Amino acid sequence: MQLNGKKAFVTGSTSGIGLGIARALAQAGCDVALNARQASVETDLLATELAQETNRRIIYVPADMSIPEEIRAGFAACEAAFGAVDILVNNAGIQHVEPIDTFPEDKWELVLATNLSSAFHTTKAALPGMKVRRWGRIVNIASAHALVASPYKSAYVAAKHGLIGLTKVTAMEVAEAGITANAICPGYVWTPLVEKQIPDQMKAHGMSEEEVIRKVLLANQPNKRFASVEEIGALTVFLCSDLAASMTGDAIPVDGGWVAH
Repeated sequence: MQLNGKKAFVTGSTSGIGLGIARALAQAGCDVALNARQASVETDLLATELAQETNRRIIYVPADMSIPEEIRAGFAACEAAFGAVDILVNNAGIQHVEPIDTFPEDKWELVLATNLSSAFHTTKAALPGMKVRRWGRIVNIASAHALVASPYKSAYVAAKHGLIGLTKVTAMEVAEAGITANAICPGYVWTPLVEKQIPDQMKAHGMSEEEVIRKVLLANQPNKRFASVEEIGALTVFLCSDLAASMTGDAIPVDGGWVAH
């Protein structure tokens, strides 16, 4: 599953799942563009460390994935630096939890812009070059919530369901062009963001850490374990490899059995 010499752009990739995917792609031979909203000493250091770790070219592209103009500029900067973008991973995402009748409209717009519309804008930017080269891989990081719903997550669930639709349409439009488009649908993945939730959940529910993990966070996952970022990264590498050339338009759960209910 080597991807030697391929060029990848991974949105929302300075921590958690996105960073895990970026690292896996670099380890498989890709040059990788990391992305978050703003450049900083920390992002520059992260790019340098990942380059040293993998012996690949790693750059950082600042762009707010809720703003179309920044998305287009960020993608253009990546393409200019690498000469091509062969692999696009749409991972950027945010969440807001609140009942529909009190859900702030600005939060609704922001969640949809970041989680769904950004993938449209990056895909639109990536396809012309992929078509010319007759090769491309688009991997959209959706969620178990792209397949099932939970209360109080209307914007997130709507955006992730929409991302599956976008993935399928993309796959159909470019099926004969050597380009595939697939979605990965993780359940709970062990990331710093999830880890930070546990103390608050322990306090709110009066539970131990183990009880919060099993009865709250992993309540819907029959295997009662978090997926790792390495698992998501490995699946992404596989989907980008020639071994997955016949896989396109698929939504692949990595959820410990959540959607098997």
